[in-house]
Amino acid sequence: MKKQISTRHLFIIPIAMFGFGYLMVPIYDVFCDLTGLNGKTGSISEAQAQVISVDENRLIKVEFISSLNQGAEWEFAPVVKSMMVNPGRSYSTSYTAVNQLDMEMVGQAIPSVSPGKAASYFNKTECFCFNQQKFAANEEKDMPLTFVVDPELPDDISTVTLSYTFFDVNSRIN
Repeated sequence: MKKQISTRHLFIIPIAMFGFGYLMVPIYDVFCDLTGLNGKTGSISEAQAQVISVDENRLIKVEFISSLNQGAEWEFAPVVKSMMVNPGRSYSTSYTAVNQLDMEMVGQAIPSVSPGKAASYFNKTECFCFNQQKFAANEEKDMPLTFVVDPELPDDISTVTLSYTFFDVNSRIN
């Protein structure tokens, strides 16, 4: 004996699908907060960074990694591979990128922090990742990054890895 779908089910299924789609953004945000994906780092002003107390007795290793979106016509790399930092002190470094094409391009860097639970303790005051980067043909840019590791970073974390993936935003600008 076959079961028939009632009219009530025909209304409930689309409503449930809409509800699931609506909840995907907050679910994704929670996932990113837990894992550190998509750069769910903190962002603070320079003034806020200046009033954070520095932990002179603790050093954290911050590693910098870069990758390119598949097929991107760029060179992209951190200027330094790692640095030792005191939590609470502001530090600056940069990444370099080169548009290898003979035409204008626009790129965007998407950050990610590992381990995930360190993401909310890694605060950027200035970052090239805040905006899309427009490059002239064959242009090379030094792109600054200023950050502070919160002194409240859990004691079991001694290394934080900041990774950026650089994407070609507008395939080609004419």
